[in-house]
Amino acid sequence: MSKKGQEKGAGLALYRKYRPADFKEVRGQERVVKVLEAALRQGKVAHAYLFSGSRGTGKTSMARIFARALETSEKDMYEMDAASQTGVDDIRLLQEGVATMPFDSPYKVYVIDEVHMLSKSAFNALLKTLEEPPKHVVFILATTELQKVPETVVSRCQVFEFGKPSHETLKELVLDVAKKEEAALTAPSAELIALMGEGSFRDTLGILQKVLTLSEDTKLSEEEIADVVGAPR
Repeated sequence: MSKKGQEKGAGLALYRKYRPADFKEVRGQERVVKVLEAALRQGKVAHAYLFSGSRGTGKTSMARIFARALETSEKDMYEMDAASQTGVDDIRLLQEGVATMPFDSPYKVYVIDEVHMLSKSAFNALLKTLEEPPKHVVFILATTELQKVPETVVSRCQVFEFGKPSHETLKELVLDVAKKEEAALTAPSAELIALMGEGSFRDTLGILQKVLTLSEDTKLSEEEIADVVGAPR
């Protein structure tokens, strides 16, 4: 591999590097963006949101963008992975933080990813907080399995369904990122990567990163991509 190829394959994951920073950069979720922007303009911010959709559709990215739009600083934004913090004690710690005022922001924003993984007792504790939240707190819950979230919790949130991005949306993403990474990519090659991404921004850029890592130069051939994804030639 050439030195330039090594540089392209190293460093921050493409999905993180090109994560949308504001509403204008969000792809494929125009309906969600429209409603959230309207809520901000009208000052009608809810105390709890529930973002539902398959993996890699941009739920946590949207949560961060919305938090920034609420002028929430990093000190006042908290992210919890319910897949690893499933117990009632984790929610009780969260409740203690909820009771205190923000450091230097209008709101404290709590993002709970994979919220469906919480235990029954943890959900019960969370429900109490959602029923009577302080005015300075906004919850954003994210899940890939909405059916596993108790209806009592769902009913206290504004629910947004994140659809899978279209094939064309993923193709455009691949071409744009490849260009920014100074790699030459043909339209058929981008088509193949988008197809193998199966409706996930994260998986699509993961495949592109593998191709960039393995390529001997900055021109990505369809054969190289087929080797990475295991597609027939």
